[in-house]
Amino acid sequence: MISSRQKKLMAGLIASAAFACSTGFAQGSSPATAAPVATTQAAPTDARPSRPHLDRAQRFERMQAKRAQRLAELKQKLRLDASQEGAWSNFTATQQRPRPAGTARMERAEFAKLTTPQRLERMQARQAERSARLAQRIEATRSFYATLSPEQQKTFDAETVHAGHRGGQGHRGPNEGAKS
Repeated sequence: MISSRQKKLMAGLIASAAFACSTGFAQGSSPATAAPVATTQAAPTDARPSRPHLDRAQRFERMQAKRAQRLAELKQKLRLDASQEGAWSNFTATQQRPRPAGTARMERAEFAKLTTPQRLERMQARQAERSARLAQRIEATRSFYATLSPEQQKTFDAETVHAGHRGGQGHRGPNEGAKS
């Protein structure tokens, strides 16, 4: 499967080649006699716009801020009453990811030093932790959803249908558009 980056790079190269050929034809020469066009700029290796590199803590903070903003927008659209606030608090608390701990995730070099059975055990333990957090989020979501009125449930359903596909860099199928 060809990545989006590779597709953009290939499209740029094809467009450059087409432009080079068309300028040769525009000058009245045939493709066989057209002089090769010298390029002074190498093809870009990264088609994405340049962004400042953020370290892990900065990315986590930015992600948390976006998540908080989305939850605030959802709360406003739901128009919760006072009796639903407790379930909302529980729901939002489970939606927050834990702050990455320095020792919870091994560096690649340390991970590579482990034996295969040790790596498998480590991966299995991390998967169990993720599964437990997911179970908590599911339970809190079900409890909160049960407190909503039918109209609020429709709003919640409509607003959270794409919750797992945010960010624009997810795995999209061939028929899905750019909508996130």
